[in-house]
Amino acid sequence: MVGDTIGDFIIRLKNAGAVGKKTVSVPYSKLRHAVASKLVAAGYLESAEAKGKTVQTKTLEITLKYKDGAHRISGVKRVSKPGRRLYTKVADIYPVKFGKGHLIISTPAGILTNDEARAQNMGGEQLFIIW
Repeated sequence: MVGDTIGDFIIRLKNAGAVGKKTVSVPYSKLRHAVASKLVAAGYLESAEAKGKTVQTKTLEITLKYKDGAHRISGVKRVSKPGRRLYTKVADIYPVKFGKGHLIISTPAGILTNDEARAQNMGGEQLFIIW
């Protein structure tokens, strides 16, 4: 069993892109599905859809996105970890990589990017940075 499910999820995406895979299959959870949906909206992934009917067999099928043969995810950094949660208020939310990346935040309104969180004036737990 994996202790850090979000860390495992983002590293699977990064590694699959590094070797040129088209799709990735990860165990399903509502949090992973919400994060994948935000990454699709931000342009890092092509699509993300749930497959399977029971809890034991349900997976999240993710289609990776490439631009000119290069994977759209250049790097990821896990910010809040299971041993050390990191929370931020809206005043401390900053642009990532001079606006070229995104900070994914878990807020009371759901999973948001740094731009969406600032627009909604909402802070929360910083999950990871992606660029």
